[in-house]
Amino acid sequence: MPHVSQNRSIIVGTAQACSLVIRQLAALETSPEVVGVVLVDSPSATNIEGIAVFGLVDELIGLCANHEIANAIVTLPASHRSMWREISISLHRAGVVERFVPPMDELLSCAPQVAASPTVAVGSPRIDLAKLVGRQAHSIDRELVGATLTGKTVLVTGAGGSIGSELVRQAATFSPKKIVLMERAENALFEVDRQLKESFPNIDRVAVLHDVVDASRTLNLLERYQSQVVIHAAAHKHVPLMEDHPSHAITNNVFGTKSIADASVAIGVERFVLISSDKAVNPVNVMGATKRLAEMYVQSLAKMEGIQTKLSMVRFGNVLGSACSVLPIWADQIAAGRPVTVTDERMTRYFMTIPEAATLVLQAGAMSGMDENPSGEVFVLDMGEPINIFGLARRFIRACGYEAVIGQPMGSRCSPRSVPVILTGSRPGEKLHEQLSYDAEGLERTAHPGIYALDDGADIEPVMIDTMIERLDAARLSQSRKAVLEEIAQYVPTMEKVVQKNPAA
Repeated sequence: MPHVSQNRSIIVGTAQACSLVIRQLAALETSPEVVGVVLVDSPSATNIEGIAVFGLVDELIGLCANHEIANAIVTLPASHRSMWREISISLHRAGVVERFVPPMDELLSCAPQVAASPTVAVGSPRIDLAKLVGRQAHSIDRELVGATLTGKTVLVTGAGGSIGSELVRQAATFSPKKIVLMERAENALFEVDRQLKESFPNIDRVAVLHDVVDASRTLNLLERYQSQVVIHAAAHKHVPLMEDHPSHAITNNVFGTKSIADASVAIGVERFVLISSDKAVNPVNVMGATKRLAEMYVQSLAKMEGIQTKLSMVRFGNVLGSACSVLPIWADQIAAGRPVTVTDERMTRYFMTIPEAATLVLQAGAMSGMDENPSGEVFVLDMGEPINIFGLARRFIRACGYEAVIGQPMGSRCSPRSVPVILTGSRPGEKLHEQLSYDAEGLERTAHPGIYALDDGADIEPVMIDTMIERLDAARLSQSRKAVLEEIAQYVPTMEKVVQKNPAA
């Protein structure tokens, strides 16, 4: 069998768009070996810029096979963009690598624009996330927040994550003295450090490659940089993964929090803010339970005498567009020509954009200990009304320019503009509906309309927490998943049902 060149390429698109791409490629020193053109229009054309026209897109799979094509450059103007999905599916079935190149006039018209709110891309369209869920973002009191951040050394753990990196960017707008980026993922740390340098070149910063679970080095680092404000965003957050790895969840979410909170109190940090979750309310999964345990530990520190640090916790729901969250997953599924997956048509979640969540975290941290209130508050962000995930998926698909088809598998009966939505069933540890506070707790209004405070009346004594930490420390070394779950359930009663469902865990 003769060798097939992996550089053999075709260009797929309108005659005019293909012509532009061919001329642009000709200006490059090295370019793909373009052997033909496949058109979505002009059925009578025989060549474009001297390159043979193989045929039309309805013959695409056969043309790729007949001409031994390895790569395809797809270029479609907005007027023909609805055809992109069908073309992408055909190329995928033909085993051809696809690259999408928007026409140059569209690139130029879009180049100077900066999105006013977060977006997620699917092929060419960009979706405004706030508009997708019909949410109006809360503003913040910049004077109050500035009083806690301006001229201060601010340390953010998990600085390379979706929330952590946005907290860094938002904090930088208040002219801190220094920002300490603490992150254990090398690539994420490099990227947030690079972005901060480019966007805020005059702000002193230091990138610290460190796992916050290491308590002794955490203390040394806080002493070295004399941090004044600490925001703890580092955590394991993926519910199904933590169900399978409860020891890791305890280590990172509980003992990581203990490490950085202890160090903050020890050196007299002015403010410490723990990023918590709505999953910490009546938790029925390991992720939520370990976040609740972390809250309990911070609350116990706040009850100790002589503590100067103002400690607070901030609970909120899902953030739109964060890494590995539902919208980027759906975007990838649509771009790859696969069905969009939804776990359960009844499932609801609270949603907020990443920038709004980050700014409200800074606002809540600045409000800790105001009006002679003791620290240790649990703040709850106003997440609005819960959103049905199934309905959100359908709106997202429509926003991308397609039509949702419910329950129909991918196949020949799907039109080029249709995207199937498949129900996969709830994953381990998932609730149908999340809460932001316990039924027995009261949400109290604060001076800020986007932030509530919990009056939980929690009877958390440091002696009890000491015992809890000792037992959890031993449990996380166990090889038995059930033993770990049983220990968690000793302090989070709602986890008893999880233990009962896993008798052989």
